[in-house]
Amino acid sequence: MVANQTSFLPFDRATRCLTAILLALAGAVLAGCGGSGGGKGGAPDVKTVTIASIAYPYQGQQVFSGLTSVVLEQGWLKEQLAKKGVELVFQPVSTAVGGPLINEGFSGKRIDFAAYGDFPAAIAVAGGVPLKIVAPVGQGQDVYLVVRKGLAANSLADLKGKRIALHRGRPWELPFSKLVDRSGLKLDDFKIVNINPGATPAALESGSVDAAVLLSDGLLLDQKGIARVIWSTRDAPADWRMRAELFGRQDFVDAHPDLTQLVVNAYVRAATWSSDEANKAEVIRKAARGAMPEAVVERDYANSDIAWRERFSPIFSPALRTHYHSVADYALQRGLIRNKVDADALLDERFVTQALKDLKLEGFWAQPAPGQR
Repeated sequence: MVANQTSFLPFDRATRCLTAILLALAGAVLAGCGGSGGGKGGAPDVKTVTIASIAYPYQGQQVFSGLTSVVLEQGWLKEQLAKKGVELVFQPVSTAVGGPLINEGFSGKRIDFAAYGDFPAAIAVAGGVPLKIVAPVGQGQDVYLVVRKGLAANSLADLKGKRIALHRGRPWELPFSKLVDRSGLKLDDFKIVNINPGATPAALESGSVDAAVLLSDGLLLDQKGIARVIWSTRDAPADWRMRAELFGRQDFVDAHPDLTQLVVNAYVRAATWSSDEANKAEVIRKAARGAMPEAVVERDYANSDIAWRERFSPIFSPALRTHYHSVADYALQRGLIRNKVDADALLDERFVTQALKDLKLEGFWAQPAPGQR
């Protein structure tokens, strides 16, 4: 999941091949992103704004996840950019190669924004690709620890010496490592098997692994009787959840704040729509397209500690700040990056602040208490 030859993370040969194919396709599609003329401070004008986001195959097409799907369907951003003579392009990215492909796109300046995970973004920044979080996209996703059917284990300690499937360098590695530390254990106490989530169900069923660290697909395996959930980040502090945000390429953000503001306004508008209880069923339906059954998505959302509206809050909260400090520290300590990431420098609050004013949403979501920002 890298953007620099000094920061590569290990991933399997199939993933490397798929990444190369997708990069070639992405390069062909996005070759016309740059423009000419005079932007802010003499920066070139742009003809295209490109946003990359995770997408899933559904009914013969690629459908986007989360707020990106809402932004696309609302059409507001496309209309606003068109008024400036700028085309909007959404770049679908498979979950199998999400981090690597997006980081390569940022590095090659083929994409301008991406809604993706915390770890890959930190790795890109450490590798010399300056990024900014221009809008948080909610309160994060829960991570689940599951054990294979028939295994008598009810805690992490019961898995000592066992084989645990963990796709290394992915966002869910951080909460798992925190659980290991809190339990007074270390990664060497387990046999970590580095496989992607798509291969995990078969590994659990065959007994090749005893447990796995997953996102909501852990609930799906639980529902199917393949595995059993024994822990999740619902039993942990809020900053343990896996996070994804809207990241912008810093040089683009600095050169084109007007276009960046339109993009952020669109995501805040999408967050407002998603935050409405009246749209809850539709939000769940969208999240289930091509990924999970609606019952699993609904179960994943069923967390009484977070009000529905707050799930989609774009506010830069103390938990978000703590989380990115943890990501930066962990990645450096574990040797996943070679250069320290300044977590505070990642955060660029000005666009969300303006979006809340533009859309008259000040006070719509809970604000950090004084002194907590």
